[in-house]
Order: sequence, then structure tokens, then C-alpha cells
Amino acid sequence: MNREISPPSRVGVHASRPYMLWLPQAPPPWPGMVILHGAGSRKENHGDFGRACAASGWAGLAFDQRGHGASEDGMSPRALEDVAEMAAFLAGLDGVDPARVCVRGSSMGGLMALEAAASSERIAGAIAICPAGPDHLLRGLRAGRLEMRIDPGARESLEAWLAEHDPRRAVELMGSKPLLLIHARGDDQIPSEWSQELYRQASEPRKLILLPGGHHRSAQHDAELHGVALRWLERRLASSPERRSA
Repeated sequence: MNREISPPSRVGVHASRPYMLWLPQAPPPWPGMVILHGAGSRKENHGDFGRACAASGWAGLAFDQRGHGASEDGMSPRALEDVAEMAAFLAGLDGVDPARVCVRGSSMGGLMALEAAASSERIAGAIAICPAGPDHLLRGLRAGRLEMRIDPGARESLEAWLAEHDPRRAVELMGSKPLLLIHARGDDQIPSEWSQELYRQASEPRKLILLPGGHHRSAQHDAELHGVALRWLERRLASSPERRSA
């Protein structure tokens, strides 16, 4: 028997970013999650996590990054600004608790999630799944392996942007924001040791989940992990100093 897949609550475009939004049936206020896809992917590929968010009482927002999906512009360093913009958009929706808006990214999206959580006060915590490092993306970019559209003349600035960012520094700058890292030991694109290194650089509250076997995309679509990640993050947000003093 085929199970019917519930559609998103809303589909639209905000600040030139095509998005899909899933809202929970639970009474508000809801925590919010901005969902970031990886290189060569698109928002529709993470609908499973968007639905998991709504089922767990979260508002989930996935959008097409520059150079991907229905976006009309090419990938550029401004993609990081888009994450903060979409977090602000989600925080401003009726029912969403603006103090509990987080990001969840996989691969390239994991890098974006870490950098955005480090640089934006609007973002309260992060989940990074098999996060890419700048070196991983630079090698893929120069070898032509990354399936993304890049505007003419933007490649140099994109490479320079990647070269100047260090996720190890980003997790340090996150301070007391909760961080959950998930990585498959069998990932042949980004070694799981990279997430272990990021974990060592991060402050509490933090959690590292290393999965036996698997591959680069297996952890992104694990239904059990969806629930584990959301429950862990929600508990940490509830116990944060900011929430206790609110």
C-alpha cells in the first residue's frame, strides 16, 4: 500500500529564495528549523525532514540555495547571507518562537549551517550532517564535480570565500549555542574524522553521533535520526540560559 505524503503547508519565494514550509498541528509557539541542502541538491530532496519537523512540533523551512533548484541566480558568497535572511523570515511567521530558530544542513549545507550559527544572532542552534569543509568544496569546485550554477565572474570570489572560512573557528564562535554533529563512518567523500575534529573544537552543549558504515547521504534521510536530532536540540534550547531568563 502506498502511503500518502503530506504536501508542505506553503510554497513560495522570499528574497529571491524559493521555499517550502511545513507547519505543525501542535499549538504554538513552535521552534523553527531552516533546512539547508548540499551541493547539487534542492529543497524538495529534504521534504522528509521538513515533514519530520512538523510532526515533532517544529516549523520547517527548506529553500533552494543560489545556483540550485528553482533559484534564478548563481552560487556566490552571498549564499551565507541568505541563511540569516531565511531564518529571520521564519522567525517572523505567526506561531514561530523567534528565540528558537535553528539550522540543519547536510554536506555543503552543513558548512553553511555552522557558519550561519556562528555569525547570526537570529540562529539559536545547529545540526550539521556530514558537513563539508572548505577544502572539500574547493577540490570539488576546481575539478568540476559540484553540480551547481555559478554566475560568470563569480568563481574567483566563491573560491576566495571558501578559502577564508574555517568551520573549526565557526564552532568556537557558536559559544553556548547547541550543536549536533552527525556523520557516517563509511562516508567516502568527507571523512568522519572531520566531524570529530569539529566536535573537539565546540563548546557544550554539543553531541556527536557517528554511524557505523553508511555513505555520504545515508544520515540525511534516516527517519529515526530525524527524531533523535530534533528531540536533543529542543531539550537543549529549553534549558539554555536565554530561555531560563526570558
